[in-house]
Amino acid sequence: MPIAHRVDHKRRLVVAAAYGTVTAEDLFAYQREVAARPDAAGYDELVDMTPVTHIAAEESPRARDLASLAASTDRPDVTTRFAIVAPTDLAFGLGRMYQSYRENERRTTKQVGVFRTMEEACRFLGVEPPLELPAYPKR
Repeated sequence: MPIAHRVDHKRRLVVAAAYGTVTAEDLFAYQREVAARPDAAGYDELVDMTPVTHIAAEESPRARDLASLAASTDRPDVTTRFAIVAPTDLAFGLGRMYQSYRENERRTTKQVGVFRTMEEACRFLGVEPPLELPAYPKR
């Protein structure tokens, strides 16, 4: 999976970075993996799409399904934030589509923001940059 993540317990934040070519299956796998971590439940989240070289955009209609899956894993007792750093037009547009679907999910307790820069995303999350990104995952 070209998405690596680490949990920053001090900041109560999951920090992830996507690398290379990203598919819808990569995003679903990431969502399931992070949701299965009890030590990260109720944490804010940041996904940096800056290292992405290609997005399999033909799979973008699955954004609604991804938003539904993500909302189903939200803790109902806590509101959290999810920042997407998306410097390219395609990543930004797909991020905004996901944000829209997520906002319309009745089960969601996570506020989503899509940003062009890491600094904007950090402001949204209320954390000080820089954030250490996880290394490219070994296959």
